[in-house]
Amino acid sequence: MTPQQRRRFRLMMQAADGHSNGASYRDIAIALYGFKRVAADPWKTSALRDAVIGLVEGATAMIGGGYLQILRHRRRS
Repeated sequence: MTPQQRRRFRLMMQAADGHSNGASYRDIAIALYGFKRVAADPWKTSALRDAVIGLVEGATAMIGGGYLQILRHRRRS
């Protein structure tokens, strides 16, 4: 896994944990990115809102079985 993939995976798991505990997307964004960054833009049109929704959806897919792709690796011939 590349460093970017590891970072996204970590953010997805944190977002999924927050979502499963009943946190709103805004609460998750504040936990991941900080209050100042979330408050800088209107929430309904914020890019962070879209990012958090994508993280939760990605995590849901991973939890549903997509995480197995990470465990599989290509063997070099």
